[in-house]
Amino acid sequence: MTQQMPVSGAVGGEKMTAPLRDDLPATSIHLERARRELLRAAMDAVEEWVVVVDAQGGIQFLNAPYAEFLGVEASEVLGRDVSEVIENTRMHEVLESGRAELAQLQLIRGHHMIAHRYPIFRDGELIGAIGSVLYHDTWEWRQVNAQVQALEAEVDYYRQALETPTGARWQLSDIIGDSPAMRELACKVRKIAPGGASVLIRGESGTGKELYAHALHRSSARAKGPFIKLNCAAIPEALLEAELFGYEEGAFTGAKRGGKPGKFQLADGGTLFLDEVGDMPLAMQAKLLRVLQDREVEAVGATRLVSVDVRVIAATHRPLEALVESGEFREDLFYRINVVPLKVPPLRDRRDDLPTLATHLLSRLARRSGRRPPILSEAALERLCAHHWPGNVRELENVLEAAFYLGGSHIQPTDLPDAIGARHAATHQSDLSTPASASESSTTARELHTTPTTLREAMAQAERQLIEDALRAAEGNRTRAARQLGIAKSSLYEKLNRHDLLAEMP
Repeated sequence: MTQQMPVSGAVGGEKMTAPLRDDLPATSIHLERARRELLRAAMDAVEEWVVVVDAQGGIQFLNAPYAEFLGVEASEVLGRDVSEVIENTRMHEVLESGRAELAQLQLIRGHHMIAHRYPIFRDGELIGAIGSVLYHDTWEWRQVNAQVQALEAEVDYYRQALETPTGARWQLSDIIGDSPAMRELACKVRKIAPGGASVLIRGESGTGKELYAHALHRSSARAKGPFIKLNCAAIPEALLEAELFGYEEGAFTGAKRGGKPGKFQLADGGTLFLDEVGDMPLAMQAKLLRVLQDREVEAVGATRLVSVDVRVIAATHRPLEALVESGEFREDLFYRINVVPLKVPPLRDRRDDLPTLATHLLSRLARRSGRRPPILSEAALERLCAHHWPGNVRELENVLEAAFYLGGSHIQPTDLPDAIGARHAATHQSDLSTPASASESSTTARELHTTPTTLREAMAQAERQLIEDALRAAEGNRTRAARQLGIAKSSLYEKLNRHDLLAEMP
């Protein structure tokens, strides 16, 4: 006599059975049942879709995720021919050939999927086949492939210990920051890196926009390709076209013999990073737009177009929307480069990262100078956290470099530049004083807090007040306010952004 034990992953109904010997001890039967139940639950828990057929092609197992996608009940298709349930299946071919088929494209219900198929042998006899769908569409496969290529590029990078002068130096793990804003940004970078869409990185000066451009390239399928950089604000307008698109021999007086490839040609198969794209002249914007649309480059003095395969990552600290409105930046180019926007938060919005950043920067300075990294005292860290950081991480790096050489093994508040935390110190001193009355105390503290301590702060405070007055007089109309202040509307937007007034306006 034998007992029958279900082994199919179907829920409900009679399932494929396999005999259990009745001469086994009750404990062994119980363990066998438990193992089969665990196996059944495991096959239903995985994201891969699995089907098992016998030697005639009849379905003997279909896990729950696959059945759900096919729109069938797993228990109702047991024993049916696999070709009746799964379209374009090649399980019969595997049964006939006895050979596995790996990473094969299969169209199922309008979706191109990646599937594996293996024959099943027992004692040298073919008894069935198993098929699994690993990637439910080709986009999943491309994402995994991009990650693998990025890892291979990283391994090659460290193995060869070779870095090209214009190559990508940093990856996402090199960016310091564990605040919620930085974690969210890192998550977004991981999502968009495998694709080829243009990315616009925005943020104030000194926030590290270029680091994210490097990280996007290093995490993409183009990681083994070139990473070329161009600062649009640093190249004179007369030379920018030649820098971007290259030139032929004799194109102009002083042209290099044999010509010179442009940044687009050099970045073919890789990534081109256009820093400070908001400072690009209008005439050059039109030519850049044509290249991005047609993916063809015509060098200066050339008579033919050359196809290029380049992913463009742009960065700017300027308010492009305002520049578009004022006619200083092309609207069609803005939409072309702003396919996926990234916003790098300023340092003042992620003060939780200051201790980690400070420790990292001091350790890097120590490695460069051959010294032990100094310890940042709690009082000095408190001063750093109280500062507004208009220059962001770049300013923090300069401040810590000064403190590194001025201080000893422990950095104290006196080792920091006078402007760092000066307002905090003044406010703290006012708290220690004993005022004559509560009213006088309140007034004194408020005056100490708002009184500028440097010429730069005084000018910034006066500029903010003038802008607020002009906006009130213009009843919130920014065009009239800019006219009243005697500045361009784009300049007004920049100042509104700098003084955090945009968020306060309706």
